[in-house]
Amino acid sequence: MDFLHAFLKKLRQFFDDLDRVQLHLSQRWVEHTNRRTIIIILVAGILAVCTYLFLIRPPDDFPLNHLVEVPEGQTLTQISRKLHEQGVVRSALAFRVAATLSGKGRRMQADDYLFKEPHDLFSVIRIIALGENGLVPIRIRIPEGANTRQMAVIFGSQLERFDQANFLTQATPLEGYLFPDTYNFLPNANEGTVIKSMRDRFDEILHATTTPPLSAPSEKSLAEQIEASGHTLEEIVNMASIIEKEAFNSNDRRMISGVLWNRIRKDMALQVDVTFLYTMGKSTFSLTRDDLKSDSAYNTYVHKGLPPTPIGSPSLDSLQAAVNPTKNDYLFYLADDHGTTYFSKTYQQHLTKKSIYIDN
Repeated sequence: MDFLHAFLKKLRQFFDDLDRVQLHLSQRWVEHTNRRTIIIILVAGILAVCTYLFLIRPPDDFPLNHLVEVPEGQTLTQISRKLHEQGVVRSALAFRVAATLSGKGRRMQADDYLFKEPHDLFSVIRIIALGENGLVPIRIRIPEGANTRQMAVIFGSQLERFDQANFLTQATPLEGYLFPDTYNFLPNANEGTVIKSMRDRFDEILHATTTPPLSAPSEKSLAEQIEASGHTLEEIVNMASIIEKEAFNSNDRRMISGVLWNRIRKDMALQVDVTFLYTMGKSTFSLTRDDLKSDSAYNTYVHKGLPPTPIGSPSLDSLQAAVNPTKNDYLFYLADDHGTTYFSKTYQQHLTKKSIYIDN
């Protein structure tokens, strides 16, 4: 019995010691709970900040106001790599993982995208999945009388995908037939889009019913007026491109048209200076005697008739003036510094008016 009593006493003491150890450990666990919580929060915070800084936030060189291409028929891996190369996302892998986990990986829409402000990883995924390309039409004005070289500079300065050299290759043979107007083009428009729109606009103007001169019995399209004029479309456009540069109001344009057609009928050289502006970039006041003797096909002092091609894109008013000139018997004209045009029947009268209104 003594042995059993001693054993039970030892066992009770063991359990008492075990309770004391457990209590001690519990107290230590409670004492360090706040410290562990703080450490966990700090680690999680550091991971979150690093994830945002290195994976989620917009790259420092995010391509603002530049076209970003998501090509047709590419896999999510290819798209993510392309976006990374274009500076849209910081990590191709992060984009691919986030797009897949969000369920948008299979909904990426091919297009050109334009970003007005930086976007983080998740915003980029949403934008491309919804196809919100951000493309807003740009208003571009082509002034009346502009030639293809001038058009190339205007479009090239505003359209990112516009190739000026390729435009000139395609557009130069269409000189005069790309109608000057205000156009609305998307930022990703290329030279082919521009040429088609301008050529279509010319055809629209040509065949639209317009109000004819008062002497005409009914309304006719410009094409019908040209057909009735006895001149070809090429001759009218060519003449109109010269008239565009020679006068700035409808009355003077129709009068000058009459003068120039008179000179052609009389087999006289047109002797207009604006053709030099097209070929040499020189105006009336910068021409030299050697320039006037040059053998250029556009030298209307040496070569009779119209130049080989139009020298720019004429306005509707100039086209109508070329078709419907004011009938007169003048052969010469000149304009003073105030834009007033003086007409003469003889060369002597022309010289007299030049001495009165120009030389003085």
